[in-house]
Amino acid sequence: MSASELLRSGDTGETVRDLQRRLASAGHPSTDDSGFFGTQTEESVRAFQIARGIRVDGLCGPETWSVLVESGFALGDRLLYLGRPNLRGDDVVDLQHQLNRLGFDAGREDGILGPETTEALRQYQRASSLEVDGIAGPTTLTALARLTHLAADSVASMREREALRSPSSLQGRRVYLAIAPGFEQIGTVIGRDLMAAGAQLISDSSGAGDRDLASRANRWDAQLIIAIRAGDVPGSTCSHFSSGSFRSEAGFRIAERISQELGVAGADLATVSGRAYPLLRETRMAAVLCELVAAEDATAMASLLNTAADTAHAIARGIQRGIEEPADE
Repeated sequence: MSASELLRSGDTGETVRDLQRRLASAGHPSTDDSGFFGTQTEESVRAFQIARGIRVDGLCGPETWSVLVESGFALGDRLLYLGRPNLRGDDVVDLQHQLNRLGFDAGREDGILGPETTEALRQYQRASSLEVDGIAGPTTLTALARLTHLAADSVASMREREALRSPSSLQGRRVYLAIAPGFEQIGTVIGRDLMAAGAQLISDSSGAGDRDLASRANRWDAQLIIAIRAGDVPGSTCSHFSSGSFRSEAGFRIAERISQELGVAGADLATVSGRAYPLLRETRMAAVLCELVAAEDATAMASLLNTAADTAHAIARGIQRGIEEPADE
């Protein structure tokens, strides 16, 4: 499947057949005829999207296809090492999880094998008297498997939770604010409130895609990214990064506080959700995505804009609380 190809209901051919095979391997089989994208294949795509925390539309575009391919890798299927582009897959998630549980900080369990995971792997190899090459091959994986049953909690999660127990501040914090077209009224007020609290701010209203926004925030070395846009379900949702047994503790805390403040302001209480959108997965900092209305819901959008200032102030207060309030023990 090419990078720009889109598979949808009614399509036929070998690419659809490949899609159906991969969906079945991921635990979402279809009863449609082989090679025909029918109702059952669409339902299987939706079920896969829900399970993986990506956008749910029943279409197989580049994002869904990429995640589907990644889901086919099990730890041990291939050598894992730092490459360009970074290797991605469920096997990388498993490697990160095992290293984190053994106390070697591989960072967020995002399935992207970057420098942090490689350094954790090297530290593990050094501590285990293995060849220190930063490659997860058969010898290293066998040694990991022998120790995994002795492991406890993820050191990456523990590190994030411990950091939240210390008082912090928005003062001087580098915040990347991504505002989708149509939400400028809300974004302007959020930006003003955050700068009044001392944040360094970049506001991006370009409407760029998730991966471009993540890349820009990473290049700027942001410490937090907040995105405001429409979502794929009715109501409002505040999402943080989550994958398998791992979640971004900082992202979760800020999303939770935003939801609380929206409720205090009289808006619908936003659902706090762990997702794996590229914007949340590919950023190196805490990330929160606020999807305030469903896309194409003109009535909800009009209602939102009537209370734009109150909604924006509530979001800004939630961000500030999520950063500045010490976490509960």
